[in-house]
Amino acid sequence: MIYLDAAATAPVRREVLEAMWPYLTGDFGNPSSHHGVGESAARALADARAAVAAWLGCRASEVVFTSGGTEADNLAVKGIALANPRGRHVVTTPIEHEAVLESVDHLVRLHGFSVTFVPVGRDGLVAPDDFAAALRPDTTLASVMLANNEVGTVQPVAELAALAHEHGIPFHTDAVQAAGWLPLDVGTLGVDALSVSGHKLGAPKGIGALFVRGRIPLEPVLHGGGQERGRRSGTENVAGAVGLATAARLAADGLAERAAAAAAARDAFVAAVLAEAPGAELTGHPTERLPGTASFVFPGVNGEAVLLELERRGVVSSSGSACAAGSEDASHVLLALGYPEDVARTAVRFSWGPDVTAERLAAVGPAVGEAVRAVSRLGDGPRGAH
Repeated sequence: MIYLDAAATAPVRREVLEAMWPYLTGDFGNPSSHHGVGESAARALADARAAVAAWLGCRASEVVFTSGGTEADNLAVKGIALANPRGRHVVTTPIEHEAVLESVDHLVRLHGFSVTFVPVGRDGLVAPDDFAAALRPDTTLASVMLANNEVGTVQPVAELAALAHEHGIPFHTDAVQAAGWLPLDVGTLGVDALSVSGHKLGAPKGIGALFVRGRIPLEPVLHGGGQERGRRSGTENVAGAVGLATAARLAADGLAERAAAAAAARDAFVAAVLAEAPGAELTGHPTERLPGTASFVFPGVNGEAVLLELERRGVVSSSGSACAAGSEDASHVLLALGYPEDVARTAVRFSWGPDVTAERLAAVGPAVGEAVRAVSRLGDGPRGAH
């Protein structure tokens, strides 16, 4: 089997498990407890926070540990927008992760906010001029993801953040899919808040982090004992934080070389799929994209049937975001890119981690072609694509 659904989740790395183990066993204490076991846990939590801060290029006090990317996005969008007194308007895009879109919807429905969705092109890119035109005197937050979780397009976040700052508007980016592939130095990106999730990096599910620049007011989403400097109450997941910090250190080691090798393998894979699979079309930007993601539509062919045929051939992939699993709606990302609904339903996404070699990936291109042709022969053409 070759696993090509790393955008949904990645396996936990052995080094991460080994680093976490002491804090699941002997050093299991609550870091808020004032005894030896608790103080040991508190030291581990502080070390993990410092390691994540070094990865992101920020101060340790600016790192908030969360339960994952969804909570980090919720805390950033709701927390910054509600704490900013300048108005009740947010700017985002229609291709954001559901965690951002639903948080914005919450602000609109329950707090009287309005929202401007900046359109994207067929390649998924936000045009800086369109973004600038959406900003208003009452805009409290702009949120644009660094890399799309379905089509892999990478946004010009540094340029967009600079435009927001010209108007004194805080800027958040969802970097969940970018983590492990792109540099996340928040100074270089120029962002005020940035979300990451551990299980995309080789840490377990259930741990994430939000960078929030120290000068940015933040209204908590979870209330309770005041942990995380009052920004996120709840007993801290010490073992998870240690796991995230370990995964972050591993991800930063040799990042540029690993990303370049993956991008070369990706381009060869894309060329093979386009050559082997009748009618295949790459979605997202052809070059400004994640090194480990390639998503296609196969007009006239049932995408779910292609997934099943691929799994029969030992290839595990997905039709898009795992967070939308079970939904009968077509991908909101592909619809925003201008694909008709019947074509959007044919999408198949391939995403992989650094453990997938170029040689193994090269074998998948012909398998995709075989799967598409097999589905077409079975009659799952236009009538199977609705």
